[in-house]
Amino acid sequence: MSQPLRLERLRHFIGALSELLDRAPDEATLLDQGQGLMRSLVAHDDWLPEALAQPDPSRYQQYLLHCDSRQRFSVVSFVWGPGQQTPIHDHRVWGLIGMLRGAEYSQGFARSEQGALLPAGAPVRIDPGHVEAVSPRIGDIHQVSNAFDDQVSISIHVYGANIGAVSRAVYLADGTEKPFISGYSNTLLPNIWDLSKENPAP
Repeated sequence: MSQPLRLERLRHFIGALSELLDRAPDEATLLDQGQGLMRSLVAHDDWLPEALAQPDPSRYQQYLLHCDSRQRFSVVSFVWGPGQQTPIHDHRVWGLIGMLRGAEYSQGFARSEQGALLPAGAPVRIDPGHVEAVSPRIGDIHQVSNAFDDQVSISIHVYGANIGAVSRAVYLADGTEKPFISGYSNTLLPNIWDLSKENPAP
């Protein structure tokens, strides 16, 4: 018999991040303390519903797990099929990326004086438990790829907005922007509030 999902881990993360945002810290403090919360969430791979961990052979999947009622943040699972990658893109808001399963590479980009996009350093490999931050202040343009050609990888992202509704951009190597709004791959959210399964009646 399989073990029940530990959805309380996601619920705790959402509550703790909400409390952190209520304190309205500056971005540097938010990202620093938020990374600690994200590390605690991705330290355990026993809470993500299977329906929100499914790859698609044609492209990576972006499943919404939770959106704050004031759209201050959203939590998303990114599911990467073997060898899948994003185009070069931005976010326009702060974000935290925690690796749950498998591994991925994140390649940052910076503009040259002529406006072209050039790799900013070597790709960063993100392994389970590792957390990276992005924002327009510290670097917001990158490309992400599954580190494996033969297995699925899953990362958990939190962004400082309802990211599926944010107008963002993908980029060509010459720096040309193409606007896009990502949306989400799912139509239903996980029910993290059914406490009856965690606290059964005596």
